[in-house]
Amino acid sequence: MRQRTLGRQGLTVSEIGYGAMGTAVGYGPSDDTMSISAIRRAHELGVTHFDTAEMYGWGGGEKLLGLALGPIRDEVTIATKFGLTPTFAPNSRPEHIREVVDNSLRNLNVDVIDVLYQHGPDPSVPIEDVVGVMKEYVDAGKVKYLGLSNTDADAIRRAHAVHPISVLQHEYSVFAHDSEQFFPVLEELGVGLVAYSPLARGFLSGAVKSREHYDAHDFRRMIPWWAPENFDQNLSIVGELTTLAESKGATLSQLALAWLLAKKDYIVPIPGSRNPERVAQNIASADLKLTADDLIRIDEIAPDGAIGGRGM
Repeated sequence: MRQRTLGRQGLTVSEIGYGAMGTAVGYGPSDDTMSISAIRRAHELGVTHFDTAEMYGWGGGEKLLGLALGPIRDEVTIATKFGLTPTFAPNSRPEHIREVVDNSLRNLNVDVIDVLYQHGPDPSVPIEDVVGVMKEYVDAGKVKYLGLSNTDADAIRRAHAVHPISVLQHEYSVFAHDSEQFFPVLEELGVGLVAYSPLARGFLSGAVKSREHYDAHDFRRMIPWWAPENFDQNLSIVGELTTLAESKGATLSQLALAWLLAKKDYIVPIPGSRNPERVAQNIASADLKLTADDLIRIDEIAPDGAIGGRGM
């Protein structure tokens, strides 16, 4: 697995990471045993960067990831996030940050968190104050690198003035192009981009189903891409992308991940799966090289991403 550098502070990770949200929440019933096998399989195949958050099971996801990575802790980087409440309201008050980060250290069973993110902006707390608290943990040796998630360019600049920001985490895929607006500020400040939901929450997995097939608690039931008025059009986009992938001897998911890797050398996608075989398939996308013509064709098929907003 090749490595990529995120930011200018020394963070180097595998060019494909692992997003652990689905091991705890969001995609129907989970299976801890299978999830642990999938996480360890990712590492065996060269993945060194693993991403979780307090919100993923409210500590449960962190505990699972910590258990899975315990034997190989020194060989990986672990990222987690703070800043939400169980009602998904923002909360980045200093005292809450400290409580959550201390809990995350315990949940992950680590002495140091490699990357600490604010999960999303809190309108009631200036970003300068938020990063000031995050910096306390860097100064104490309990956090190595700082990141922001789901924010805007102004906040990145203001945060970076308090303490260097190594990475922005934002949704980015063939279906969701919002992240491209950040390229100028990321390149100016030397900030990396971790692309979450790189397979469009499963729409680009090659196994998408209409929303009624998903569990009642599966959040894909609420995403406009799956709405009846959009689903067939998005399925048509998937069909054209699949044809292109097959012409290259690849799967749809491999094409989607290779597209991200080809966009910028500071982008690291973090697909997640509870299936070890699917994990291996995703990682194999690192060996798929897209030509300039391939990239043009993908942009022709999905020039503005999917039909309907990403909703989250």
